[in-house]
Amino acid sequence: MVFYRKNIGGFQQIARIALGLAGAGAALALMAPPLSLAGAAAGAMFALTGIVGYCPMCAVAGVGRRDGRGA
Repeated sequence: MVFYRKNIGGFQQIARIALGLAGAGAALALMAPPLSLAGAAAGAMFALTGIVGYCPMCAVAGVGRRDGRGA
């Protein structure tokens, strides 16, 4: 049972996964401990939207296709 429709396409999914993981790694490696965890969490959430194929902010803004095939 699907509770959402994909609203980002294949290339954007790949880019979100790569940039999210890179951002999380950079945050952990380069920032001080309290900020590094927040930066890593933000990167992980960005990567998670790529893995799932759904971005809640894109849905609010009306970005994406209505037929469920992604952007």
